[in-house]
Amino acid sequence: MIGRIVEIAGDSRYLHKDRGFLVVSHRDVEQGRVPLDDVAALICNAHGLVYSNNMLLALVERGCPIVLCGKNHMPAGIICAVDSHHRQGARIDAQVAASLPTKKRLWQDIVRSKLGMQAATLGAYGLPEPPLRALIPKVTSGDARNMEGVGARRYWSLLFGKQFRRDQDGDGINALLNYGYTVLRATIARHLLATGLHPGLPLHHANDGNALRLVDDLMEPFRPLVDAQVRQLADLGRYEVDAGNKRELALMMARGIQTDEGLSPVTVAIERMCLSLAQVFEKQRKNLALPHDKAANVSAWLGSKAMPTEADDDGADQTLPAIADEA
Repeated sequence: MIGRIVEIAGDSRYLHKDRGFLVVSHRDVEQGRVPLDDVAALICNAHGLVYSNNMLLALVERGCPIVLCGKNHMPAGIICAVDSHHRQGARIDAQVAASLPTKKRLWQDIVRSKLGMQAATLGAYGLPEPPLRALIPKVTSGDARNMEGVGARRYWSLLFGKQFRRDQDGDGINALLNYGYTVLRATIARHLLATGLHPGLPLHHANDGNALRLVDDLMEPFRPLVDAQVRQLADLGRYEVDAGNKRELALMMARGIQTDEGLSPVTVAIERMCLSLAQVFEKQRKNLALPHDKAANVSAWLGSKAMPTEADDDGADQTLPAIADEA
């Protein structure tokens, strides 16, 4: 089943349910509608939005996360289902029982994968990979030596230039990264919840105010794909978080990336990673399913095609195809 990331970017919209559809209206004029079963994530990125309770319930019953964006396109909150898998209780029990060494080993694998994907992103643009590749064997259990932080300092200056600084409150490249990470976070939240795991029980992230710490853990190997897409937009002189650029950042979820299972849309690779984590907790397997960190794979992903988008004439409300839903 093909799903869509739906973004509401026009102010003062009214979102409600009409039979089996999510309907978006403005001043009593319908702007568009999407079958509720097709919505993979709803990103609310505008002022003055009004929601019907029936619409919210219909989406969460389908396991669809609703992302409420605040300043600079960053998520301020996510509404998720509390009951999303028939074995949810058993899997949460296994998650809670996971030993500290197991969680440290998993975080080690995630950091190694992230560094590899960062190196692959650099290589896709003809930039040197060794500064990141050299760190991978140095990542110990739990990344006690913080090779992730060392890699970040090298990576950003190589990918976007020595003057670039990652700033969540920044504009231009930083704002595009924020938006891309929001799409990625919503996608991972959906698939993680669908496995029956609890998003607030982390492997590594420890921010007491973050209810989605496990989501943020699992984002790390896929963040470099967002970075690669933003670099592509920047090379074209496209720095604004406008309708066209947001469309490209949403469509990246539908492009094929190489995994152990072959070429799969990013969203399917994410689904497999989340399922593999549940299986690790339940002692059915040892390792996570992670993407292949080769420059050629990132290059092919950047050049691959995704399904076409739909938008209204002024781009205010966009229906962005992105996700292969759970079977």
